Amino acid sequence: MNIRFLETFIWLARLQNFRLTAEKLHTTQAAVSSRIASLEETFGVRLFDRNSRSATLTPAGRKMLAYAERIVRLGDEMRREVEDASGDAGLIRIGVIESIVHSWFPALMARVRERFPHLEVEVTSDTTIHLVQLLRADAVDLILQTDPLPERDFVNHPLCEFPMRWVASPSLGLAGTRVDLAQLAALPILSFSRHSGPHTALERAFARAVERPVRINCISSVAAMIRLVSDGFGVAALPPAIIQRELHEHTLEVLDVESAFAPLPLVASYRLQSHPLPARIAELATEQARAFVAALGPELEGLSAREAGDAARGAAKSMKSTKSTSATKSAKGVEGARTTKAAGNRKR
Repeated sequence: MNIRFLETFIWLARLQNFRLTAEKLHTTQAAVSSRIASLEETFGVRLFDRNSRSATLTPAGRKMLAYAERIVRLGDEMRREVEDASGDAGLIRIGVIESIVHSWFPALMARVRERFPHLEVEVTSDTTIHLVQLLRADAVDLILQTDPLPERDFVNHPLCEFPMRWVASPSLGLAGTRVDLAQLAALPILSFSRHSGPHTALERAFARAVERPVRINCISSVAAMIRLVSDGFGVAALPPAIIQRELHEHTLEVLDVESAFAPLPLVASYRLQSHPLPARIAELATEQARAFVAALGPELEGLSAREAGDAARGAAKSMKSTKSTSATKSAKGVEGARTTKAAGNRKR
């Protein structure tokens, strides 16, 4: 007995019309008639009274309807249970930081929906510190963030790195000139949440470069930080990867700062002995993150195609000049050795 035939029987009983049932099931009226005829032949009874306009259940059909609905429900339940056991269905709770939400996370979710169509995804966006707490408390299954967990019962899957650059609003007039941290310290500084990796790195950098204490404004929302910097409130170290629109629209610009800022590492973390789904989605996240980085190319560093070309040509010119200088020195050295040797021969 075909469950699809029972589903057809149920819908015809509800709609009482062959055409409407065919439209509901995306099939033809002939297919609906064939399925009902097959069921009637199997059970040896007439299930519907038919006329030109409608189809109504016979007493045997009404008795069969309750059983058909139970069988279809059991079939659906069986399918869900089998899919859950295979690891391709169920619920996964993912925690993610805003820097990833603003870059490649939407594309990752599209891939997850395509790869696991029966999987339910619950997303929590928060800071790394809070996401780590949630993972340790088993409140989420997988986190995409910046700090590897040191405990042995967690897996840390490297995703990619985002270069960090100092950015500001063009209204501050800082572009086109090289600035140092001491000059930046005179402006309001915006950073990620307190005790985060970027915030700690920023404190250390200013402690080395500036004698007086530097006040750092901690903003937990990346969107809020971008808005404040775009409006000229201050300067911030951000990954160009997450401000591509602002850079293209010239509401933000990358500054030429003497001190380099460490890149932002991104990792996927989950429990070692967990369901296989977190590991499989972490693999998809790695592929998506690296594809995103590769697609951005020089823009990942906040460089336009022209700037990247100028930088490459400058590096090539510098390398050529270095090689030429080395070759000249080498030739002079050889010539000097020959002169010394000739003088020695004359003395003898």
